[in-house]
Amino acid sequence: MSGSNGSSDVWIYHEKQESLLCGQHSLNNLVQYCEFTPDTLAIFAHELDELELNFMAENNEGGVKSKDYLERVNEGSGNVDPHGNFSIQVLRRALQKRYGLELPSLKEEGYAKKEPTTMEGFICNKHSHWFAIRKINGRYWNLNSTKDRPELISYFDMATELKEIVAAGYSVFVVPPEKTLPPACTGAKEMQQRKAAIRGGVEGNWWREADLLTPGAAGANNKNGSQDPWKNVGSGMRLDGKSTVPESPLNWRQPATHGMSEEEQLQFAVAASLESPKKIAKTEPAAGPDLANVTVPPEPAAGTAGSVRIQFRLPSKPRVVRRFMETDSVAVILKYCTDMEGGKSLDLLYGFPPKDLKPLAEQTIGDAKLAGESIQGRAV
Repeated sequence: MSGSNGSSDVWIYHEKQESLLCGQHSLNNLVQYCEFTPDTLAIFAHELDELELNFMAENNEGGVKSKDYLERVNEGSGNVDPHGNFSIQVLRRALQKRYGLELPSLKEEGYAKKEPTTMEGFICNKHSHWFAIRKINGRYWNLNSTKDRPELISYFDMATELKEIVAAGYSVFVVPPEKTLPPACTGAKEMQQRKAAIRGGVEGNWWREADLLTPGAAGANNKNGSQDPWKNVGSGMRLDGKSTVPESPLNWRQPATHGMSEEEQLQFAVAASLESPKKIAKTEPAAGPDLANVTVPPEPAAGTAGSVRIQFRLPSKPRVVRRFMETDSVAVILKYCTDMEGGKSLDLLYGFPPKDLKPLAEQTIGDAKLAGESIQGRAV
């Protein structure tokens, strides 16, 4: 169990929104300490960039002089955007490196069917905003950095809250019950010691749980049924003071994973953080299936049950995200990409390390587990 269940003097750490640092805030609120800074997260982003470039250099014909490699270099970092917003890959790598936490998606391995109150914590994402929910002293607290203070979520409401978050389009990652988060702070003396150890710590970030639970007290929970508990989520600010959600995807070059759900970002992240590209062998592309009789159905509407989003990086379109149904065949994806490139032949690769998509043509997208994948196309 995380926190200090049953302790009478528990202090809750809560970082509030500063510039475009909600990724850092969500991690620190989850681990209940100012463990991560923009500098440390930037190091993790650089490591992931290096892994990606090394893989491309060793597996693309032409190496560092190949077109794909040079385009990737020109794009800049795929793991932190020009305004300092870090990708899911960086957040997962930071927690894996420091605490051994993998943060599986709520949709993975049946976690959505498990009782949410058995989980130790959650990290939620929509657009460029991240926030944490964590069990502390046997209670769940919403630690959203856009809120003035931590907000209590009752055991009774926890399942409903998660359903509402997911239904609204949020991505949810879980800390499973078998994983252990760092303990919460117990006692004013320990709180002062932790506070003193924080470099550049912000005053007012420590809240006594007893005060938060006392109606009318200075730290009391102000949440009530007339308020939308998630209305401020996604409203984080950039370093230049503007909204984190760009007016147009063309306003600035975004990393490949910017603004996407966890399915689109997850597959590339885990292997990239754990494997050395030098150990990855090349795979020869398989012969393409006959797509003459394959029809690409209309794109399902956002939120359609059974729909999934897939990202494409094609020769003529650096980043396209489209929805498909899980029951569509992989051949539909192959046909879609071919049509997008005017009928030209393509090698389509998915996953990390990249694998040829063509052998999966007869499988459904659901069976092939392509939900959220990033598929790269290369002209042949």
